[in-house]
Amino acid sequence: MSSIAITPTTRLRLTARGRRVFAFLAALPVVVALSVAVVGGGAALASNDSGASAGAFAEITVMSGETLWSIAEDVAPGVDPRDVVAEITRLNALEDASIAAGQRIAIPAAYVAGR
Repeated sequence: MSSIAITPTTRLRLTARGRRVFAFLAALPVVVALSVAVVGGGAALASNDSGASAGAFAEITVMSGETLWSIAEDVAPGVDPRDVVAEITRLNALEDASIAAGQRIAIPAAYVAGR
């Protein structure tokens, strides 16, 4: 008869360095996910602007040839047009001062009486 030699198996042992590496690799996806959430979604939450109340603005339709500058001069002749354009741009969340004929834009209520 032949004898079969059975060798005992040893348990995997992690050293202190191995445990640190394992913990780092396990925590890495959580850190990446939190970083993406803070960088990507934080901008929307960081805005301190509250929404405009119901009576805070009036809507107008842009006519052919009108610009934000001409509208600002029309609705608020005694005010610096740069300030009025800035308010209209912020209120309508415009990327720049480009508007098109037929577009409806909101004008702050303080300036509506002049239109």
